[in-house]
Amino acid sequence: MNPIPNPNIRPALPEDYKQVVPLIIQAMEDLACTFANTEDPHKAIPLFEYFFQQKANQYSFQHTLVYEELGEVMGSITFYDGALLPQYRKPFLEYIAEKYKVTDLIIEDETVPNEVYIDTVSVSVKHQGKGIGKKLLAAAISHAKLGRQKKIGLLVAYKNPSAKKLYSALGFESVGRKQLGNSVYEHLQLKL
Repeated sequence: MNPIPNPNIRPALPEDYKQVVPLIIQAMEDLACTFANTEDPHKAIPLFEYFFQQKANQYSFQHTLVYEELGEVMGSITFYDGALLPQYRKPFLEYIAEKYKVTDLIIEDETVPNEVYIDTVSVSVKHQGKGIGKKLLAAAISHAKLGRQKKIGLLVAYKNPSAKKLYSALGFESVGRKQLGNSVYEHLQLKL
């Protein structure tokens, strides 16, 4: 990843999994449970710990930045080139089909080519309201611009109007809807 404009933001390392995976699951909400074939978010932790520590998948440390102060990861953002989604998603879907027996999943492509896709952005509950989410988004946008990308996008749950308000204030606009698992999300994009 390219240089980061904030000293508290750094590329994630595989050993960050214990602090980052709960943030990923917090961001994904019900979808993390759907992937792990459970109703208990804690039971999804091993699945995401495994993939976070691996390379070349959509939940990899390779695609993640963390916001850290005094050794504590307070937030994370995972993003990648949307054109690579099929390649990054394939090992994950194969794994959950084999290990978790998730085979009848309705999952649209959540991103499109020519878009940097923010898969998850999350801030620890005890650190929300401090601007950490905005700083992580700014870092991802900066990376996308350095990579000469034209758009950056993400999905937001319809039941999360406060998140949509934050993204809209940053200039993100609605470009459609996507179904992932049992939920429908709004696809937002920012032109860079």
